Amino acid sequence: MRVDAFDFDLPEECIALRPAEPRDTARMLVVQPGRTPELLDLQVRDLPDFLTADDAVVVNDTRVIPAALEGVRGRDGGSHVRVEANLVKRLDASRWQAFAKPGKRLRVGDRIRFGGEGRSCLLGTFDAEVAAKAEDGSLVLAFDLAGAALDEAVTAVGHMPIPPYIAARRAEDDRDRTDYQTLFARVSGSVAAPTASLHFTPELLARIAATGAGMHTVTLHVGAGTFLPVKAEDTSGHRMHAEWGEVSADTAAALNAVKAKGGRIFTVGSTSTRLIESATGEDGLIRPFVGETDIFITPGYRFRAVDGMLTNFHLPRSTLVMLVAAFVGHEAQKRAYAHAIQAGYRFYSYGDACLLLPEGGP
Repeated sequence: MRVDAFDFDLPEECIALRPAEPRDTARMLVVQPGRTPELLDLQVRDLPDFLTADDAVVVNDTRVIPAALEGVRGRDGGSHVRVEANLVKRLDASRWQAFAKPGKRLRVGDRIRFGGEGRSCLLGTFDAEVAAKAEDGSLVLAFDLAGAALDEAVTAVGHMPIPPYIAARRAEDDRDRTDYQTLFARVSGSVAAPTASLHFTPELLARIAATGAGMHTVTLHVGAGTFLPVKAEDTSGHRMHAEWGEVSADTAAALNAVKAKGGRIFTVGSTSTRLIESATGEDGLIRPFVGETDIFITPGYRFRAVDGMLTNFHLPRSTLVMLVAAFVGHEAQKRAYAHAIQAGYRFYSYGDACLLLPEGGP
């Protein structure tokens, strides 16, 4: 499909700069094609009304790391240059793929010292060497620390990697360390939040538990590429980025049991959706999964396991809005987004949610 078919105009005032308080008071647009009414204006705290004791809710337990780093490049006999680096993907115990500014002024062999200002790690500073440069402008940073020591240093000096459409309008602050982390965050590794889960509160979890529906976790480390617009003219020309994920044997067995008894699987966020679909075979069985997935879901895709999805409102021309169109139908997606803009819904990471219930579902 042509990528411009997923374009739309969004007024700047629709972009949320802070999450709703309390989180579960965020608005929730229910999109249910083939039913009357097709669109319902509710709140996230109404989600349990759509669940039964036979159903399961799947959330992503990844934890966002403070992946935005500030440092200084120094060269023998040369000038010092301030560097802003955003970690994108961990390659091994001591190396990360990253994007940096000013990237063109960095070359292989350069050393960058991070820390020393504001927050500081126990060592005060830590260093990295530019080990490689890629055609897409990214770097490989080889840090002098590794494993847990590197994690501790990054956590101490880094800033939360709030999306650029928020950072362009306000600075990252200490509130974001809490606001941009979900209630389920457990396994460190994401450089962006699984934002649909940001709406959950202990009170909402208690209400879900009261329905009898099961809660299950998977892990998918969200990469920065998730939110980027697709630059190709046609979806067939887009190469999806890969992200690491895990579906445990216990979770797979529990979800298969839900499907066997006629229950439904509700995924929270596109990350949980993509991972569950990656772990599901043509026979509809969900299998344990550990590794990278680059599944690219566009209209025409046949969903194998997921029956309902809670997700935020996404960027134009992004792979995420294409996934929404695949789930409920492209025309229904366009009607839902037009309604959301007209009704003043808040978009993107800190914005409101939509509950997608595709036509023909259980």
